[in-house]
Amino acid sequence: MADRIPATLIPGDGIGPEITDATVRVLRALEVPFEWDVQRAGVTAYEATGSVLPDEALESLKRTGLALKGPLTTPIGEGFRSVNVTLRKMFGLYANVRPTKTLLPGGRYEGVDVTVVRENVEGLYAAMEHYMPVGDDTEAVAYGAGFNTRVECQRIVRHAFEYALKHGRRKVTLVHKANILKILSGLFLHEGRRVAADYAGKIACDERIVDACAMELVLHPETYDVIVTTNLFGDILSDLTAGLVGGLGMAPGANIGENMAIFEAVHGSAPDIAGKDKANPIALLRAAGLMLVHVGRQDLAEKLEHAIHEVVVTQGIRTADLGGEVGTKTFTQALLSVVEG
Repeated sequence: MADRIPATLIPGDGIGPEITDATVRVLRALEVPFEWDVQRAGVTAYEATGSVLPDEALESLKRTGLALKGPLTTPIGEGFRSVNVTLRKMFGLYANVRPTKTLLPGGRYEGVDVTVVRENVEGLYAAMEHYMPVGDDTEAVAYGAGFNTRVECQRIVRHAFEYALKHGRRKVTLVHKANILKILSGLFLHEGRRVAADYAGKIACDERIVDACAMELVLHPETYDVIVTTNLFGDILSDLTAGLVGGLGMAPGANIGENMAIFEAVHGSAPDIAGKDKANPIALLRAAGLMLVHVGRQDLAEKLEHAIHEVVVTQGIRTADLGGEVGTKTFTQALLSVVEG
């Protein structure tokens, strides 16, 4: 086998351990060269250690700089911050990359192939929120603020154009709300235009106001290729594009920084079906595919995607969320049969 690549594996909560086990089994059959360091985070970690993000997990992430992560649950109550948001800020994971591509034929949309590149650490997700008192009411007015920096706007747009070049894409669309948020969103648009000029003649660029973009994605998603936008707009549009191809159960995500990359299933932990052999592992499998591309193993990523296509499309073996009847174990075994040939 090729040289081993150290990587952190966080199975997560709810259905996380089930889809992680399925994914690891398929990757092992593909002889993927990851050397896993298994760590806990989320509710599972909190119940065992009193911390949603234990020091052992942080040390592993710092050591490997590479991770595959199942869905995490943030405990309910005051003082618990989203582990996902914490990881993005702690490790400077400035780019969230969400590719969505049609897999199932015969759906409402055909030929969808859109990647949303979302700025991951600024914008309204900075969550600078406060109450303003009026008279005796100390919480009479709620207000929040966000920020975009020139440097970060440039970096995320450049990441999108470099992604387009690397993956043979034709166009990048700058999505904004600069007609109303003339400073906050205007800075993003201005810097995006400056970066786009560096790629003139290589990658086309156009612009859309975010509400018009959302409408056009529903009407004519085939007109979009790579979308780059700020944090909140990207959060919304990436879920919208996932809905075009079957939902979050099909959607992988990558969080990229200068020295760290975390790949994940972007759906929730679904505690209502945990342990019931009902979970769809495709999102985490595809996240592992993005991880393979990241480390230069496009060949293995293509084999993995071929196996998913063979099982879901050619053989018609699908979990319940995709209109099928099989469980996680049967679906995984079908993938293994294809991989092992």
